[in-house]
Amino acid sequence: MARRRGRVEEPGRRSGSSEVWEWTKSIGITIVLLIVLRTFFVQTFVITSGSMEDTLLVGDFLVVNRLAMGARLPGSTLRTPSYSDPRRWDVLVFDPAHEDRMKLVKRVVGMPGDTLEMRDKQLWVNGEPQEEPWVRWDDPTGDDFHPMMLWQRDHLLQRGAAADYQPTRDNWGPLVVPPENYFMLGDNRDFSLDSRYWGLIERWRIEGRALFFYFSYDRDSRTPLRFLREARWDRIGKRIR
Repeated sequence: MARRRGRVEEPGRRSGSSEVWEWTKSIGITIVLLIVLRTFFVQTFVITSGSMEDTLLVGDFLVVNRLAMGARLPGSTLRTPSYSDPRRWDVLVFDPAHEDRMKLVKRVVGMPGDTLEMRDKQLWVNGEPQEEPWVRWDDPTGDDFHPMMLWQRDHLLQRGAAADYQPTRDNWGPLVVPPENYFMLGDNRDFSLDSRYWGLIERWRIEGRALFFYFSYDRDSRTPLRFLREARWDRIGKRIR
């Protein structure tokens, strides 16, 4: 009886199609893991404006903890389980209501139930003046009424004062923060569009807490290869407070 001769692969060797499949599978698993990691655990964020100076500088690259307060499921208001809630003075990344395709980073100054007021640039919380060593003031002028701030009338402590209420950048309130809402301010107080103008932030809009810098460089420098030559090495790994 004649034997059929077949191709016998050498031990330890794989066919070309098998190797392609293994590579494809490995790449696919890696991509899925990266998507899951970014969606539910950590997020990266790049600072492109000076509204949080000097805490955050233009050209800072941040790592944001999304797991702490629960990650929002894409396309919904549902969140994964969390082990922490926003705290006063946290630096948070969030999805503002006034801009669908933008993420912002500001500092929490008002918690649900708080009464907030600003008198001549001094922030008051629940009737007490606050020490804010991180705040920067650069502009002694420009404290004019802004129409965007009229949303505050609906949250005044004394509702009867709404008709005559004319809030300005440096003088506003007292306001009461409703449940499940937060009041956010930029540290560069005179040059920040924040809750004073576009309103409160709902809890479900918060993306995560800023943790530390993983890179930083001077984006405004005209030096060639500024990404390396103008790197701020002393900020890398520094905790954000």
